Amino acid sequence: MKQKISKKFLLIFSVCSIAVAGIVVACGDGGYYDDYENSSFAPEAFVSSAYTPFFFTSEISYYNGYNLDDSNTRYNQLVVSEWNSWFENQVDTAALKTLLIKASAGNIDSAARYYKGKLDVLPTGLPELKNTKASKKKVNAFFDYLLLAKECEVYAVGPGDYWSYEKTPVKEVPADLENTLLKAVDQEKDPFIKERLWFQMVRYYYFKQRQYAANVPKIDIPLPAYFAKEEAAFPKNMMYYRALGYLAGYYYQKGEFAQANYLYSLCYNYSFEMKIPSRWSFHPQNENDWKQTLALAKNGGEKITLWHMLGSSRDEARAIKEIYTIDPKAEKLDLLLSRLVNIREAQGQASKDTSASSQAKRMATAAERTLVGKIAIEEKTSKPYYWNLAAGYLNSLSGNYALAKTFYTKGRKQLPVNDTLVMAQYKVLNWLLYLKTLKHIDAKTEAEMVEPLNWLNSLSKNKKSITSLRYNSAIAQSMTILSAQYKKQGDVLKAYFFTPELAFYNSNERIEAAKSLLNKKNKTPFELAMLNYYSINVGQLSYLQAMLLVYQEKLDEAIVLMKQADTVNRTELMANPFNIKIQDCHDCDHLADKDKKHFTVLSFIEALKTIKGDLVAGKDVSRNAALLGNAYYNITHYGNARVFYYSASVTESYGDSPFSIPVPYRKIVTDSKIAEKYYLLARANAKTKELKAKYTYMAAKCERNEIYNVQYNNAIKEKQYSWQFDFSKIPVGKYFSELKAQYSQTKYYQEVLNECGYFNKYINKKH
Repeated sequence: MKQKISKKFLLIFSVCSIAVAGIVVACGDGGYYDDYENSSFAPEAFVSSAYTPFFFTSEISYYNGYNLDDSNTRYNQLVVSEWNSWFENQVDTAALKTLLIKASAGNIDSAARYYKGKLDVLPTGLPELKNTKASKKKVNAFFDYLLLAKECEVYAVGPGDYWSYEKTPVKEVPADLENTLLKAVDQEKDPFIKERLWFQMVRYYYFKQRQYAANVPKIDIPLPAYFAKEEAAFPKNMMYYRALGYLAGYYYQKGEFAQANYLYSLCYNYSFEMKIPSRWSFHPQNENDWKQTLALAKNGGEKITLWHMLGSSRDEARAIKEIYTIDPKAEKLDLLLSRLVNIREAQGQASKDTSASSQAKRMATAAERTLVGKIAIEEKTSKPYYWNLAAGYLNSLSGNYALAKTFYTKGRKQLPVNDTLVMAQYKVLNWLLYLKTLKHIDAKTEAEMVEPLNWLNSLSKNKKSITSLRYNSAIAQSMTILSAQYKKQGDVLKAYFFTPELAFYNSNERIEAAKSLLNKKNKTPFELAMLNYYSINVGQLSYLQAMLLVYQEKLDEAIVLMKQADTVNRTELMANPFNIKIQDCHDCDHLADKDKKHFTVLSFIEALKTIKGDLVAGKDVSRNAALLGNAYYNITHYGNARVFYYSASVTESYGDSPFSIPVPYRKIVTDSKIAEKYYLLARANAKTKELKAKYTYMAAKCERNEIYNVQYNNAIKEKQYSWQFDFSKIPVGKYFSELKAQYSQTKYYQEVLNECGYFNKYINKKH
């Protein structure tokens, strides 16, 4: 069945393209997709660098930094180089660049008059040409041409910002300049300058037509006739094809799209510099228009270029099929195959549902695999290994692993062994296929995986460099697949090392198993390879264990483990954890204590142990209970010592909201019940009403925090932000009531009333 250009394809081009020579408006290719991170197929391994801008990207128009907003500068270096050659390198290159590219018409006039002795002083910044070795005849001819060329820049050179959907106003093209240019072309004898004057004349007619098309459409400009009359006199060089681009733009303005597209294809095929503007201006309107364009092609090579240009934006499979029929060894096939594969990576395979969209996608992807596979089997292309690897990868993406292996095996025998990138590309693809077909991991399998795992790690750690190879996705897939397989086999430890999960740390036994393997002296080659991907050390695990034990009030065990926590146990708490205030403001506490000596995490736990020991011994029960209450309050999310659990980097518990704390640790580090227990013990043993009032209020803070926690831990509200909660409707709890009923005559009660808005609202609420 013969494919047609899709309506989507036509719509995108109709919206995005303004096909005029040298001036283009850009739009993106689609939604965001991190091409490098999510791809395992590098076009650089197979496709000529001449087509680099057209490698598939999902977010921007052109690949690897090439863009459209350099239309005014695209040919600058070439222009300077050509004039340098004409002068036989007898004029300083920097001087030429200044005059050709940077100088204004007024600057050129001053420089020309100074050179001819008609101006005594050369303006600052203009180069001196009087001492050049070039002949005066050439320098004078250069200035004469440049004076005229600068007049043309007034209407021909835009602002240089083409990343805009706003139409730029059409500039007035001087009517009297036409005869001046025509006369200059006729009278010029030097072939080099004559061709440039002819280019200026062609460009003049293009902009004149553009001006009339905007204002008086009935007036026609004789550009095609003039071009045809003069073109035979000039070589088919860059200047010729730049002029041809303006002729193509003329036809576009006239609505003769088939002719315009054909001419753009000739420009595209001529040089790398012309590829981006020509490709962007290429603008098939519909299938009928496309057939007319193809009919203008004079030979198979020109048809290949046309199909290549069409396929480099849409309908890659159709273009591949057509080009392959004309010439299986055509270089332009390479780009289209890379785009087809990279697009399939980005878009994925169709799901197994029976919806119309899914069915269409399944048919399309199946057709792609069939086409690429057929070409690979026939081995008529210039790079059979490329087609075998592509066919294998497409089948691997769709789950046809046996067929993928067949293509890879065949392609492996054809690889250019001296091409480092191609060999590495094969290795990445074959490794991914190996993983996808993995059913069980035993000692033999682990031994097989050592080398590829070490190789990928050396790439990720920059110990080995292979330019353009895409390996990050392969690493991510490796970790996921291996972890899942080990989990399936019941080996939770190895599953964890490949893909760490926070739930793993819920078991102290599992943590000890991880530490044991990390501390193992005679690790197997596979264990060493596996641990290259694991970034947590024994000290961090010991810190985590110690931290969790503190929250369980197992201080003796916590101290032993915290001493094993390397340097992290010397982390300083930024405020005194044994102090407490009416209002919670950890930043305020940090600022107030910034010049004081701070507890380290280890010295804090040791102090905690001492205080608890005194409490157990019955010494100063109320005060010591209060200190423990303060400490256990401050190491929760609501206190001034969050750094205590922040430092357990394994838990990833950072941020200013409970939602930033992973679920396995959220309840642990937000729970104030231990603090509440000690505040009530302190109150029960307090000897004054002031202290009883204080400890009642501190218990009220713990009570209120627990009410917050119920909201934060509500699974229904898991994805809500903190400001989406209505805390005004949260009940105040029993301790506010006790504070009001029993301690309203205390000084501390008044302090709470003044500082705590919640309590003030509670007291003044009308019942």
